[in-house]
Amino acid sequence: MTTLNTNGTGVLAGVTIVEVAAIGPVPWGLTLLARMGAQITRIRRPPAPADARKTAPHLFGDIGRDDVFLDLKSQADVEQALALISKADVLVEGMRPRVMERLGLGPAVCLAANPGLVYARVTGWGQDGPLAQRAGHDINYISLSGALHAIGVKDQAPVIPLNLIGDYGGGGAFMALGIVAAVLSQRSTGKGQVIDVSMLDGSANLMALAYERHALGLWEDKRGENILDGGAPWYSVYRTQDDKYMAVGAIEPQFYLELLAGLGLDAATVPDRTDRGNWDKLRAMFAQLFAKKTRQEWSAIFEEMDACVTPVLSMREAPLHPHNVARQTFVKDDTVIRPNVAPRFD
Repeated sequence: MTTLNTNGTGVLAGVTIVEVAAIGPVPWGLTLLARMGAQITRIRRPPAPADARKTAPHLFGDIGRDDVFLDLKSQADVEQALALISKADVLVEGMRPRVMERLGLGPAVCLAANPGLVYARVTGWGQDGPLAQRAGHDINYISLSGALHAIGVKDQAPVIPLNLIGDYGGGGAFMALGIVAAVLSQRSTGKGQVIDVSMLDGSANLMALAYERHALGLWEDKRGENILDGGAPWYSVYRTQDDKYMAVGAIEPQFYLELLAGLGLDAATVPDRTDRGNWDKLRAMFAQLFAKKTRQEWSAIFEEMDACVTPVLSMREAPLHPHNVARQTFVKDDTVIRPNVAPRFD
């Protein structure tokens, strides 16, 4: 299992990308494509970093990059950048709207030089709208998409889900999807296009099923009161005797029965879970039982059961889990343990 295709192989071999150096979703999403074989030339500001490194393969956002140092406020360097762009399949930038236009590298100029170019623009708020020129971060984008409001414990403040939903799920992943789709179109039509990637739009799309269920009356617009947000006692986390946690996701009836069996409960004597009035009773019952054994003991009990119960592992522990070891879900590059390539191709 390899973590990087840098020898001209991989499903995206032959796809050339010019990346205007940015932070967050741009380097993360492009590394996904680099690991599938795309060739990336990154334009960075001079001077070179103090260590004069060209790339730092141990950093996820540096994987597969060939750096070129250009001052895009210099006309000569802008012309060099345009020369690179004119030969590329894709250009990706993560600046505020109209900054690239002011630098002389907006879509009109670049597509005139390269009509087949896929021009991907990644911002928090999108290229237009009242907030387009405003600063923001992941927490701001997901706060306006409804995602942040939906995550957390009942009657408590919203819980910040790292920066996974706005930056990476809503930004980097949608950027990568858009690029691949546009390149497929480019290959068949010869025409390029501009992609407007907004982290707000992307995080709203990640909430699509919750919005749909809410419209159908199947989702409360409150934290911790729904089946998939920790509201249901059979889809939650429980503290164990050793102050660790088990994750329970026994949604379907057959899995729920397995959960009860693993906990040593008789299903005939357990309160009916379809009655929301029993949820607090069930949660207290499950919490009391999980607190009587260690995480390791519960893991051993549920390991061979289809109860959808698993240990909550830390980042130090996850790479050592037997399933992750068997699948090489994590690999060691230099001194860094990182997730392996996903998805996988044969």
